[in-house]
Amino acid sequence: MGHKLLQKFSLLISVIFVFSTPSFAEHHEDSHHSEEDHSAKQVENENGSELYNPVPDIMHHIADAHEWHFWGEGENSVSIPLPVILYTDGNLDMFMSSAFHHGHSTVMKDNREYAIDHHGHIHEKNGAQIIDLSITKNAASMMLAFILLILLFSISGSKAKQNNGAPKGILGFLEPLILFVRDDIVKPNITHGHHKFLPYLLTLFFFILMNNLLGLLPGSANVTGNIAVTLVLSVITLIVTNLFGNKSYWSHIFNPPGVPLALMPIMIPIEIVGIFTKPFALMIRLFANITAGHIIILSLISLIFMAQSGLGDVFAWSISPVAVAFVLFMDLIEVLVAFLQAYIFTLLTALFIGLATEEAH
Repeated sequence: MGHKLLQKFSLLISVIFVFSTPSFAEHHEDSHHSEEDHSAKQVENENGSELYNPVPDIMHHIADAHEWHFWGEGENSVSIPLPVILYTDGNLDMFMSSAFHHGHSTVMKDNREYAIDHHGHIHEKNGAQIIDLSITKNAASMMLAFILLILLFSISGSKAKQNNGAPKGILGFLEPLILFVRDDIVKPNITHGHHKFLPYLLTLFFFILMNNLLGLLPGSANVTGNIAVTLVLSVITLIVTNLFGNKSYWSHIFNPPGVPLALMPIMIPIEIVGIFTKPFALMIRLFANITAGHIIILSLISLIFMAQSGLGDVFAWSISPVAVAFVLFMDLIEVLVAFLQAYIFTLLTALFIGLATEEAH
């Protein structure tokens, strides 16, 4: 089962990685361009001094980027440049994001000139159509999560073969989670042939959990708070559910039992819409909960700087203990949310698969 789980995990990561690249989903702050441009303007208090506006920094944190930024601004910022891979007019151009010098320079590749705007979007200055296949911050974070999970399960697998007593260490942490997913999520909801879905559901649970936990670290990426990632996870669930749906499942959609013939033209479209609304709910739930947690924590931290810019250092120091206490409390809540959202997504996926594969009574 371990070998099959590894294969399924690698396939899932590959699909998510490909469809989460910028060419398939523009960074989700696009819809907020006008709001950010307006909010980026400095707000002044009655004394004429500038007030700190946290919106641009918060939006920058929850969005994807072509570099892994840690702290600082402009030339003084500390960040890791990431590979930029662009397919333009039959040419594959590759370079590091540091070549843009924080947006102050363009990059020439033969007769193609690339520039990056303040939203992190790359365009060709002559108007050529580009396909962006770059390793962005979210993609790099998913690769890191993939490597960590491979290491954790490889170590646990080798220890499980050698261990004759109670599991300890990493194995003692992972084994209860695996048994929980198998015995409390998969088996109760998938009554027919649950073994073939177990590798996928285990992969789904640990992939979401690992990225949720990594997202809580300072300077980390907001992977599961990116709607492109949750969209791909939901689409995979949609495909698996309908691919393995049996005759009873499809007959309930196109011939709902107990429904009068006169209501069939109404009920059948509703059932068809229901096929897509269930994974849509999965996508929005994970995206909204993770993103909201990040925004709340950053907003609480921003209260200190807003107080300092508007009311002075004394008031900022006064409010700091309260803000920090709430941030620590929210961090603990977010750890719970990280496990809870991985559980809910996996549970509902197992439920949908179980309903699709359930034998007719």
